[in-house]
Amino acid sequence: MKKILTIAGSDCSGGAGIQADIKTITAHKMYAMSVITALTAQNTTGVYGVFEVPKDFVIQQLEAVFTDIYPDAVKIGMVSSEAIINTLADKLKEYKADNIIVDPVMISTSGSRLLKEGAVQSLITKLMPLANLITPNLAEAESLCGFSIQNKEDMLKGAAKLSEWFQADILIKGGHLKDCSDDLLYTKREFHWFEQSKVDTLNTHGTGCTLSSAIACNLAAGLDMQSSIRSAKEYITGALKAGLNLGKGNGPLNHCWKQK
Repeated sequence: MKKILTIAGSDCSGGAGIQADIKTITAHKMYAMSVITALTAQNTTGVYGVFEVPKDFVIQQLEAVFTDIYPDAVKIGMVSSEAIINTLADKLKEYKADNIIVDPVMISTSGSRLLKEGAVQSLITKLMPLANLITPNLAEAESLCGFSIQNKEDMLKGAAKLSEWFQADILIKGGHLKDCSDDLLYTKREFHWFEQSKVDTLNTHGTGCTLSSAIACNLAAGLDMQSSIRSAKEYITGALKAGLNLGKGNGPLNHCWKQK
């Protein structure tokens, strides 16, 4: 059985973060492990509190995983502080982690900021250089690039800019585009679009977490990058179309839509 490690924050309402990652990994019939970086009090209407896990305990969790059940892929989501980012980067290099996906969680679906201002530079200089794939949404790509990204032409410029800084493949997610949900992959060799029409739903809580975890599963299974993303996009589209309707705001996805 393939083993997937998610390093992220906890969502007590179960729609995003660690909980979404574990559901996604389990739905892919793989073994899920977690390193929790923060506890959040959130639901479908917003984020109401964040309790950051002390960096030393984050490292204890990471060491417990890597010294016993070595992961085949690592997905990194919410890492809110410079101290946690720096120590994580050191440990991932020490343990020679592979198939690393960095989902730069900066802003929640409800609009709450989840990454401290001082941590952005550490994310860029310490953690992202270790990644095989970086998966910003439009707002996160804007924050990283420093210019507006509103359409597919802007996405092309943003991906090219990010590729100047990192060896990783770049996937800019187009879920917030007005007329489609096309994602753009830049692999240093070429641009590749993953086209998808809009799914008519407001229930999109945890989409970024779910997509990056699904890609991690597919990479661990031995698929190449394009195939991993294509399969993950099919999975998340099905989870959106399943029509789960929970909560008073942007509700969660149905991660088990494929299960009979």
